[in-house]
Amino acid sequence: MSDHEDRVAAVTFDHDDDSVVVIIGSGAGGGVLANELCQKGIDVVLLEAGARVEMTEFENDEVAMNDLWTWDEPREARGSRANMTQFPEQPAWMLKTVGGTSVHWAGTSVRFKDTEMKARTVYGDIEGTTLLDWPFGLDELEPYYDRAEAKLGVAGTGGRPWLPEGNNYKVMALGAKRVGYKEFHTGNHAINAEPYDERNACDQIGFCFQGCRSGAKWSTLYTDIPRAEATGRCEVRPNSMALRVEHDDSGKANGVLYADTNGNQHLQKARLVSVAGNAIETPRLLLNSTSSSFQDGLGNNSGQVGKNYLTHLDQGIYAIFDKPVNFHRGRVVSGTIRDESYHQPERGFAGGFYFLCVSLGLPGYAGWLDHSGWGRGYASDIEGYAYTAGCTLLAEDMPTESNRIYLHPTKKDRYGFPIPVCHQDYHPNDLAARNYALKKGAEVYEAAGARKVMEWRIFPAGHNMGTCRMAENARDGVTNRWGQSHEVPNLFVSDGSTFSSGGAGNPTLTIVALAIRQAEYIAEQMRQNNL
Repeated sequence: MSDHEDRVAAVTFDHDDDSVVVIIGSGAGGGVLANELCQKGIDVVLLEAGARVEMTEFENDEVAMNDLWTWDEPREARGSRANMTQFPEQPAWMLKTVGGTSVHWAGTSVRFKDTEMKARTVYGDIEGTTLLDWPFGLDELEPYYDRAEAKLGVAGTGGRPWLPEGNNYKVMALGAKRVGYKEFHTGNHAINAEPYDERNACDQIGFCFQGCRSGAKWSTLYTDIPRAEATGRCEVRPNSMALRVEHDDSGKANGVLYADTNGNQHLQKARLVSVAGNAIETPRLLLNSTSSSFQDGLGNNSGQVGKNYLTHLDQGIYAIFDKPVNFHRGRVVSGTIRDESYHQPERGFAGGFYFLCVSLGLPGYAGWLDHSGWGRGYASDIEGYAYTAGCTLLAEDMPTESNRIYLHPTKKDRYGFPIPVCHQDYHPNDLAARNYALKKGAEVYEAAGARKVMEWRIFPAGHNMGTCRMAENARDGVTNRWGQSHEVPNLFVSDGSTFSSGGAGNPTLTIVALAIRQAEYIAEQMRQNNL
């Protein structure tokens, strides 16, 4: 029997066992929460819609791995934002597999700034937005950031070494220095520069998005989840698609209806339910969980579930040089410029943005070139692949009620439940930030000597946040300061949908920090029999 089979067979819980915590989703939020609770002696059933693909099954093949685990359940996109118009059926990019999108992410680990957590206070009343301060400040989150960075092994923090400089970073750093930027380095990534926490050092082979074959990049798949299983308190159920959360007569959540790989439906009883399905599937599940007490969805009497959808403005630049760069060698994200990440309203917009070096393999590069069709120019740019450097410009976008996730009025999935509709438009602040960022990005590469600078096509949204946001007052959000439903006390949300604002940086580190903090709260409330 393999190690994987040993772990799966270690413990099973009966469907009628109402003492367990049921967690839906096994990514950065759900996987970490499961482990943290199990380490505190709490039994967990971890439901994951996708299959379990072990590290030994990863392939350094962009197309094969994308087809293997990209989320394939139906969605529909509406609105004017580029990821909605260009990807009408799958406007967001996330994984359906044990470990969730933590298997796929590039590892960038950025802390929120205090100003970003006080967006409403600092940015002011921006017309058309629903800006909101977080219910707590950075000072309360910082100890959990320390623990999250230690858990993930974030390079450049806690005495851990920085990752080496690759050519893609060196080109960007040269341009950054020449235009006068000061804050640039190889980046805080959850990737080992040297062996750490029973994980290997990075091999610098450039297939971070396809699953890290060396295990140097942190993922719940081979860290938190196996450790949770090793306690004998965690049962992972792959290929288990959550359909709705049930509640009792008092309004407390008491179970999760899910479908197994054969489409058979089961009800797993629960003492407490945590939803960690990311900012599309989490609100979709709650909206589908209707009853006479919650006619518009579980925990949605305020009407806030699904609203204030945030994704980050993720616009990229390619630059072609006269000499080879070979930007694909090394990590997918190999460095950052932080100078523009601060709130500087004199630039004409609120919030800030990061430059992140990003490389792609040839199939991805060819697919994301911003060309209308085949032709001499397109062929010339593909021939310039080895001479190319690239970056993405990651900017904070503004929350609005109209940017939201809601249920399709007629289309249903294979289980008979309405599919999610993702609606997103640009706010004027978003466009101002994007235009400024693209201008500054071009300046960086031109200063480095690029002979051609071009924008790449927008990606499907990779950072999905805000649709069940935390708020002090229930009228402004879905959850309280602990990610706990304002209306259903034993219902929690444990993913990026709880973010009160989006910030400019990648969300994963914050999701992990919040999950560690949430686990402490849940364990103490359970000990006191409040949950």
